[in-house]
Amino acid sequence: MPSAYENLTKTFTRLSRFGHLSAIAGWDMMTMMPPGGSSARGEALAELSVLRHEILTAKEVGQWLNEVDPAALNDIERANVSEMRRVWQQAALLPASLVEAKSIAGTRCEHAWRQQRPANDWQGFAENLKEVVKLSRREAEIRAQAGGVSRYDALLDMFEPGMTRAKLDNTFGDIRQWLPNLLQRIVDKQARETVEVPVGPFAVESQKQLGLAIMKQLDFDFNAGRLDVSAHPFCGGVPEDVRITTRYNENEFISAMMGVIHETGHARYEQNLPKQWPGQPVSLARSTAIHESQSLFFEKQLGRSAEFLRLILPQVKLLLGDQPALETTNFIALNQRVKPGLIRVDADEVSYPAHIILRYEIECALIEGDIEVDDIPQLWQEKMQSLLGLDTTGNYRDGCMQDIHWTDGAFGYFPTYTLGAMYAAQLFQGLKKALPQVNELLGEGNLQPVFDWLGQNIWQHGSRFSTRQLIENATGEDLNPVWFRQHLENRYLRGI
Repeated sequence: MPSAYENLTKTFTRLSRFGHLSAIAGWDMMTMMPPGGSSARGEALAELSVLRHEILTAKEVGQWLNEVDPAALNDIERANVSEMRRVWQQAALLPASLVEAKSIAGTRCEHAWRQQRPANDWQGFAENLKEVVKLSRREAEIRAQAGGVSRYDALLDMFEPGMTRAKLDNTFGDIRQWLPNLLQRIVDKQARETVEVPVGPFAVESQKQLGLAIMKQLDFDFNAGRLDVSAHPFCGGVPEDVRITTRYNENEFISAMMGVIHETGHARYEQNLPKQWPGQPVSLARSTAIHESQSLFFEKQLGRSAEFLRLILPQVKLLLGDQPALETTNFIALNQRVKPGLIRVDADEVSYPAHIILRYEIECALIEGDIEVDDIPQLWQEKMQSLLGLDTTGNYRDGCMQDIHWTDGAFGYFPTYTLGAMYAAQLFQGLKKALPQVNELLGEGNLQPVFDWLGQNIWQHGSRFSTRQLIENATGEDLNPVWFRQHLENRYLRGI
C-alpha cells in the first residue's frame, strides 16, 4: 500500500502535467493564437484551472499531508512536503467558482487590452479591470481572514513567501529617500557626455538573429526552449520546454536585445532547476523575486557591463551593420544611459525602482479598497510626476495601461522586480568574493564560471530553502539593499 508521501508525490506529478499543458496553451494564446480563438481558449484554460484546483483540494490530499511522517523522510522530502502544504493551503481556501471566474475575467481583460492599449482606450480597459479587481479583492479577503494578515499581504505571499507590506514599506521608503538625488546626479553627469544613437532601420530578422546569437553566448539550451514574439516580453512554458519572447522595433534594437538577455536569465534558471525531483514543488523556482534576480543578473549585472558589451559588439556589427554609433566606447555609454521615461520595461536600472514603487503604492491602495479603478489614472500621473518628473495626462497607453500584470489579477507581483534587482546586486557581490577575477573572465568571453556559481548557489536548489536561507547561503547575509545602491553608484557615478 502506497505511503502518504508516495500518494502526495503522485498527485503533484499529475498536477505538474496539467500545469504543463496550461503553460503551453497560455504561451500560444499570447504569441500565435488568432483573435477569434480568445473566448474558447479562455474557457479551456479556466476548465484546466478548475480541474487542477479540484485535484489539489481533494480531501484526501489534506489527509495525506496530516498522515505523512517527517521522521521517515530525508531533508529534500521534508522540504517537498513543506512546499506541498503551502501550495495546498493556498488553494484550499478558494472555492472553485472563484478560481474559474477569475481565470475567465483575466483572459477577457488581457485579450481586450491588446487592442485597447494601442487605441488609448482607458474606459474600455477599466470596465474589464473592475471585474478582475472585484474578484481579486474577494480572493484577498478570503486569504487575509485565514492568515490573519492584511489583504495585500495575503496576495504578496503568493509571489514572495515571507515578504510583507511592512518590510516593503521600509525598503522602498529607504529607496525613496536616496533615489531621486542619485538619479539627478547621474542625469547631470551624463548631460555633459555626448552619446551617438544608432540609426536604423534594423530589420526584424537581423535583430532576431542577434538575439539568438546572444542566447547561445549565454548558454541557452535550444533543445529545451525557443524564442518568439509577443506584445509584452515574457518567459513561459515549463523547465523542459522554456518559451521566451521579445518584441521588435525597426527604429532601434537595444530594447529587443536587452529583452532577450533578460528573458534568457529567466530561462537559464528554469532550464537548470533540479531534474531529480520531476513534477514536485521542491524542484520549482524559489519565488518570483528570486526568479527576477536571475533575469536581472543577466540583463543588468552581466548584460550592461562594459565587459559583456565589448564581447557582443562584433555580433551586433556583423548582423546590424557597422556605423559610428557602434564604436566601443559609445556602445557602452549607450547601454548605460540613464534617462527617466514613461515605459517600465524600457527603463534604465536607476529609474526602474521608481516605476515599481509607483505601481506598488497604487495596487496596495486598490486591493485594500482605499481607491477604485477609476482613480488610477490621476494617481498614476501624480506619482509619475513626483518620482520621475514626467507627465502622463491623457496618455493611458504609456501610463497605466502599459503593463499586463493587473489584467489577470497578479496583484503583489510588481514589488518582486525591485526585490529581484537588489538580490541580483547582492548575488553579484557574492560572486565577486568567490571569483575576484570575474571581470577578466567576462572580458575573455569565459562565462562558464559565472554559470557554475549560479548553478551551485541558486539553480540546483529549487525550492529546497526559504528565500532568506537561499540568499544567506549564497552571500553570507539576508537581503541587504546597500549592495544595490553601491552597484548603481559604482557603475553610473564612478564608472567601475
